[in-house]
Amino acid sequence: MENKDGLNEVSHNWKQKLSGLKLNKKFTLVISFLVILPISVMAGILFYNMEENVIRENRNYMQYTMERNKDNLWENIGSVTMTTQFFLKDTPLLQMLVQAARQERPDTGELMEFYHSDVASLERLVNNNTLLYGVRVYAVNDSVQEMMPILYSRSRMERMEWAGEEDYTGWHFDYRDRLFDNRDGKRIASLVTEIEDYENGRIGVIETAVTMENLLPPLYEDIRDEWSCFVSEEGNLYFGDNGQENSEEFVRLKMEEGFGKDGIYTVYTRQGGEHLIVSYLYIREMRGTLLSVKNITENVRYVYRMRNSFVAAMLVLAVGLAFFVNFIVTRLLGQFYDILKSIRVIQKGDLGIRVQNCGNDEMGELGTQINKMLDRIGRLMKENIDREVLAKNSQIRALQNQINAHFIYNVLESVKMMAEIDEEYAISDAVTSLGILLRYSMKWVSGNVTVGEEIEYVRNYLLLMNLRFDYEIYLSLNIPEEVFRQEIPKMSLQPIVENAIYHGIEELAEDTNIYIKGILKDGDCILEISDAGKGMDADTLERLKRKMAGGIETGGGTGDGIGLKNVQDRIRMSFGEKYGIDIASKAGCYTKVTLRVPVRQSGWEV
Repeated sequence: MENKDGLNEVSHNWKQKLSGLKLNKKFTLVISFLVILPISVMAGILFYNMEENVIRENRNYMQYTMERNKDNLWENIGSVTMTTQFFLKDTPLLQMLVQAARQERPDTGELMEFYHSDVASLERLVNNNTLLYGVRVYAVNDSVQEMMPILYSRSRMERMEWAGEEDYTGWHFDYRDRLFDNRDGKRIASLVTEIEDYENGRIGVIETAVTMENLLPPLYEDIRDEWSCFVSEEGNLYFGDNGQENSEEFVRLKMEEGFGKDGIYTVYTRQGGEHLIVSYLYIREMRGTLLSVKNITENVRYVYRMRNSFVAAMLVLAVGLAFFVNFIVTRLLGQFYDILKSIRVIQKGDLGIRVQNCGNDEMGELGTQINKMLDRIGRLMKENIDREVLAKNSQIRALQNQINAHFIYNVLESVKMMAEIDEEYAISDAVTSLGILLRYSMKWVSGNVTVGEEIEYVRNYLLLMNLRFDYEIYLSLNIPEEVFRQEIPKMSLQPIVENAIYHGIEELAEDTNIYIKGILKDGDCILEISDAGKGMDADTLERLKRKMAGGIETGGGTGDGIGLKNVQDRIRMSFGEKYGIDIASKAGCYTKVTLRVPVRQSGWEV
C-alpha cells in the first residue's frame, strides 16, 4: 500500500512539474520524444536482428562444417574397418598365426613363400591406402617369425600403451608408436581387433593404425577462432594442434549437454564473457563425440560497438535537436502570444483591434487571416439576411429547373410497355438498353467500377448501335472470372469500342466482331480490345500516340483522339503513370487497344 501511495505521489509531482513548464519547453519535449522514440525502437530491433543474424550465420556455418566432417570421418572409419576385415579373412596369415599358437615351426621354404607372396601383398595393400599409418598383426606368443611391417611377436605388442588394458579391443586414441625402442613414435589412433580361431581360440591381435591427424582432421585445422576436441565415452579429452587444453573444464561442462545425442547438435552459448557456437557429432563406432567450437565474440562485439556508437550519436543528436526545436518553437510562439492577446481583446467586443507584425509563415498567415476575418465580420453581419434570402431563392429555382431522373425512367418504362403491347419487341429491347445506359451514365459512382459492369454497359451500347446499321457487330469475350471483378475507371471501355466502330468498322459496312480479352500477368490486369476494321497506317498511329501523350494538342472534335486521351488520363490519375492504354494497328487489317491497370479487385487486393 505504501509503495502504491509513493508511486502516486511521484506521478503527481511529475504532472505538476510538466504543467509548470512553458509551452515552448513542452513542445520541445514532445517533439524530441516523438522523434527519438521510434528511432530508438527501430535501432533496437535492427541491432538485435544483426546480432541474431551473426549467431544464425555462424551456427549454420558450424552445422555445415560438422556435416562435412561427418562424411570424412565415416569414410575414414569405413576404410579402417574394411582393412581389418580383409586381414581377418587372409587364410595364409591365419594359418601362420595358428602354427605360432601351437608353437609349430614352419620350414624355411614355407616362411619364404609366405613372406614373398602374402606379406608382400598385404604390405602393398597398406601402402596403397594413404590414410593408413600401418597394420600390425601380433601373435599370441613369441614363437612366430616376425615379418615387418606386418607380422610381430607378442613381446612387441606389449610395448604398446594399450596392451596393458584389461580389454584392449576397440579404438585407442592419441598414443605413441613404441613398437621399436629406438623410435620416439608418432601420435596415432588405431582399431584393435582380436583374431579368433574355432579350434585354438585367440590366435592373434590386429592393430589397424592411422595418425590422429588423418583420422580426426578437425583437431588439426588451423582456422582462426575455431578449435576442436574429441571426447571418448570414458571421459578422455583429445586435443590437436588447434586445441585449447585450458578449456578442459568448458568441454566437460558442455559434454553434459550434448554427449551421446545422435546426429549433429549445434548450439549458441556464452562462457566467461565469450560468445561461442558449439557443435557436437556423436560417433557411435568410435564411442566418442567430436566437439567443435567457434568463437564469435569479435563478431558480436562489433555489433555492440556499432550499437554503442549509434547510441552516442543519438544522444548528441537529441541534444542538438532539443536546442533547435526550442529555438524554432520559441520564435513561433512569439507570434502566437501576440495573436492570443488580440483574440482576448476581440472577445471583449472590440472589433477594431488588428494583429500587428504578421510574418510570412503559418503564424503570420493566421494573423493575416484574423485581420481579414475582422474586416469581413462587419460586412457578413450586414449581408447575412440578404444571403439567406438569396440562398432560399436559389433553392427554389434549382427545384424548378431540376430534371427528375425517375420521371425519365418511368417514361421509358411506359414506352417499353407500349412496344410490348404492340409486339414491337425490338423497340422494347432498345428502350430497355437505353434505360440501362441512362441509369449507368447518370448514376454517381465514387471511385471505380468493375470490368463486369463496364462489359454490361458495352453490351447495351452495341445493342443500340446495331439498330442503326444494316450489318451486325458482335461482341466476343475471352475474360476469366476474376477479371470481371477487376476495378477500372467508369466509362473506360465504351470510348474504345466507340472508336473501333466509327473509325474502323463503319466504313466497311459488314458483319464483324469486336474482341475483348482479359489477362492477369505479373500483378497487372490487361484488357485487349481488338477489331478487324480498316486499321491505321504508321504515320496516323504515331500521330495518335503523340496526342495521347500530350505531345500534340487535341482539338476536342470527333476523331481527334480526345476520347482515348481522356481514358488514358483517368487511368493514370487512378493508378499511376506506369498504367494506361497502348495502341497497335495495321492498315487494312486490325486495330488493338491494350488497357493495363494494377490487379485490384473488389474486397481484396493483390
